[in-house]
Amino acid sequence: MKTLKPLFFVFLSLFVFSCGKDQAFQKTPIDEMVKEYSNERTYSVILYDMDVEEGTFSDTYKHQYRVITEKDSTPVSKETKWYVVSEDYFRLHQNNMGMEVLAKDSNGKLHKTVSPPGYSNYVGNGQYGQWRSDNSGNSFWEFYGKYAMMSSMMNMAMMPVYRSHYTDYNQNYRGSRPYYGTASDGKPLYGTQSSHIQQSKPNFFQRMQSKSSWTKISTRSSTNTRSGSRYSGSSSSSGSSTRSRGGGSGK
Repeated sequence: MKTLKPLFFVFLSLFVFSCGKDQAFQKTPIDEMVKEYSNERTYSVILYDMDVEEGTFSDTYKHQYRVITEKDSTPVSKETKWYVVSEDYFRLHQNNMGMEVLAKDSNGKLHKTVSPPGYSNYVGNGQYGQWRSDNSGNSFWEFYGKYAMMSSMMNMAMMPVYRSHYTDYNQNYRGSRPYYGTASDGKPLYGTQSSHIQQSKPNFFQRMQSKSSWTKISTRSSTNTRSGSRYSGSSSSSGSSTRSRGGGSGK
């Protein structure tokens, strides 16, 4: 018995270590897509939808993405399958509906810091479009004709990208922390909490309002948003600051 007891604890320790190691290296949908789209010259991955399936003992958290690629220099998009994600990963991206969570630019560089759609590679890139001025003198981004579909693919058709917002992102956020901006109504300009997403995806909010799991998560998200806590990571955060120097429009 004295010999078996130490061996039992050795095997138990190895089992616990093995389980912890597997959990630590659990792949996310982003990891899978980096591999899946490795042969694409450029692409953009947007968090298109989220859902929670509530169960008796545990809940199932899911993500769906929109992937924008180019075929013969023509932009094409598709919605992915539903991915099951961990609760922690779901919470991490709770504010990021409609945001770009992964991109690859024409130099082959990967961008994993959460940003407004297209900001990592397409907006501000003279290959895809140019800055124009409206009747009020506000400078906004316009895609060239062959890339015009990107506006609807990235949900920009109803909300122009103003140069002041892009400049704020480029100078103060790019590659370091998510950029949500601040609209004239005080809400985030981009992401789940923005008026733009709440108006463009009403079915999502109607579907999720009846789920207690989402209510708990969104309540925490709103509290974090009002607190203005700063982000210190490199990909995304539920507690990211939604304040910025940009307003609802800009020149």
